[in-house]
Amino acid sequence: MAAGRARAALGGIGAERARRRFRPPALKVAERGGAERTVYYLCPDHATPSGGVRAIYRHVDLLNEAGVDAAVLHHRSGFSCRWFEHSTRVVSASAVRLSPRDVLVVPEIYGPYFDQLPEGPRLVAFNQNAYLTFARLAPGQELTYRRFEAAMTVSRDSAEYLRFAFPGLDVAVVPNSIDGDLFHPGGGLPPRRLAMMPRKRREEADQILRLLGSRLEGWEVVEIDGRPEAEVATLLRESPIFLALGRQEGFGLPAAEAMASGCFVVGFPGFGGRELFDPQCSAPVEDGDVLGAAVRLADAIEVYETRPSELCEAGMRARRRIVEAWTPEGQRRSLLDFFAGLLGTGGASSALLDPLVVESK
Repeated sequence: MAAGRARAALGGIGAERARRRFRPPALKVAERGGAERTVYYLCPDHATPSGGVRAIYRHVDLLNEAGVDAAVLHHRSGFSCRWFEHSTRVVSASAVRLSPRDVLVVPEIYGPYFDQLPEGPRLVAFNQNAYLTFARLAPGQELTYRRFEAAMTVSRDSAEYLRFAFPGLDVAVVPNSIDGDLFHPGGGLPPRRLAMMPRKRREEADQILRLLGSRLEGWEVVEIDGRPEAEVATLLRESPIFLALGRQEGFGLPAAEAMASGCFVVGFPGFGGRELFDPQCSAPVEDGDVLGAAVRLADAIEVYETRPSELCEAGMRARRRIVEAWTPEGQRRSLLDFFAGLLGTGGASSALLDPLVVESK
């Protein structure tokens, strides 16, 4: 019993450390605002690749391109993501004084500390994965979005989750976009390579590979997790098959990027990724069904070894579907529509609204 209590205590310490990783920085607030307004996206200082962080940077770029003053708000002075190319405006918490006119956009990962967000700026949630909404809460801790004026999310699945959990919350879908110029098929037939990102389902990935056994003879298995964006794109265009290992995804960005690269994708959609998978050009598998995933992978491997053009054509159909449905223009229009609606009430300045209204038409 003593050992059990010790393990429980250590588990509690580990959970508290995990929560502290997402504690927001100390944010200073001005007593009154001037004529200017800035949209700040609070962002963790993640030096390793993260699809959620990449989406934050893209939102800020789109807003600035439309004439809206926006910036990524990192914790530490001088921090900026280096694993993808960008010229995004980045500021640190110590260099900013938020005013009542400013908008602070807060990701769901800061949920345990929503009550520590400063009074003053308008709050908007950017919940990219609704399944993380209640993650890392302390025992007995409640979560509320009452202080938030609205929320953005990236898929219908996450929107339904949030609307059910918080009936009074205004939830808008601002879809992700896939860069079809970066993620695209290569020339000719790619080598026998199976790509995957097993970070969330390491044990299931190991089972699937062991189930395949000698069927993988002559095939290279590569993991794309933790690699720079350009390197991931290169690996995907050189892989005819991608194993999707999503778990409770808000969207499923790795699978979408693999499809855009021409891969035939087999695996778990992870709920939020269900809208990505078309059985006519990919192979969705019931969540957690490792045998089913292995069987579908074995089928795909056999097709590629005997009729490679057939599998590549299925991958091309998936690419066309992805790049036509999740476009940069669609993301841009949805984002600008959201902010035009948000800032069109409550005394928003015409200086901010004019570019939004014009650009979103």
